[in-house]
Amino acid sequence: MYSFLRRVLFPTIVAALPAFAAEPIKSLKPPYETVGKIERFGPEIDALIPAEAKIEKLAEGFNWSEGPSWWPHEQALIFSDVPENVAYRWTESDGVTVFLKPSGFTGEKYEGREPGSNGITVDNQGRLVLAQHGDRRIARYDAEKKTFVTVADRFEGKPFNSPNDLCFDRAGNVFFTDPPYGLPTNAKSEIGFNGVYRATPDGKVTLITRELERPNGIALSLDQRTLYVANTEGRTIILAIELRDDGTPGASRVFFDMTPLMNQGHLGAPDGMRVDRTGNIWATGPGGVLILSPEGKHLGTIVTGQATANCTFGPDDAVLYITADSQLLRVRLK
Repeated sequence: MYSFLRRVLFPTIVAALPAFAAEPIKSLKPPYETVGKIERFGPEIDALIPAEAKIEKLAEGFNWSEGPSWWPHEQALIFSDVPENVAYRWTESDGVTVFLKPSGFTGEKYEGREPGSNGITVDNQGRLVLAQHGDRRIARYDAEKKTFVTVADRFEGKPFNSPNDLCFDRAGNVFFTDPPYGLPTNAKSEIGFNGVYRATPDGKVTLITRELERPNGIALSLDQRTLYVANTEGRTIILAIELRDDGTPGASRVFFDMTPLMNQGHLGAPDGMRVDRTGNIWATGPGGVLILSPEGKHLGTIVTGQATANCTFGPDDAVLYITADSQLLRVRLK
């Protein structure tokens, strides 16, 4: 998701300025430059992030970096640059290389600012699955044939707006959000609302909720009985939705309200998130990455100094990778 500044104000300002060459993608090398700071609001954070941990900058020069996911098949981090319609691959040895181009729009003509893939994850069989803005679908990448296979692209016969982020449960169902951020400027929403959905392995799509103005990041609790959904505009909250045994939604509640942080002028808004092996939620939002306990206590913030889109854990949860505007960052964890 573009922040409001990136999506609305920045293009308006740039349109009034002379043209400049785009900043080249730059892979950095150890020892990495460090940025930002780590705020600690209680002793619980010390069990998650070492006292000496720094925020390392691994690469820079992206238009808007998003959707990071560690892919064991490649032993690499895969992440998106949404406006550029590119997915990149990063490893310590190779740095950043182009992995998929196109990544989210495979047609001939797209009118809009966000054609590329957004959220990326790995399914239960180790396959890469992407939320594709431009193609308006959830798609699986076939690594052997180097093609995309549609997982879900419609609800009740109508095309989605622009699927944004996704996660799988242990049964192979994929939950995903569908705001309008990647909807072409010459297209209208056929569905007429911004929903959260579940698609079963056989392709059946059901609506989880339509109560959020701009549903964005999404994650499941450890017991898979709670679905967390970030809402980027309107009510800047993380919503917790109860899931019944059959996967249908139950009651919902505000899990964490980011409005006070938004009102303090921090860069960013509720966006991508991940759940760690002890149930803590690592959620991008105002300031950077907020670490929240399963009870919703704010334990600390990884302050990136940038509008921060998303994050993911690396192998063995030993590191957290962060996509923050033009940068790819890393924090070593316990």
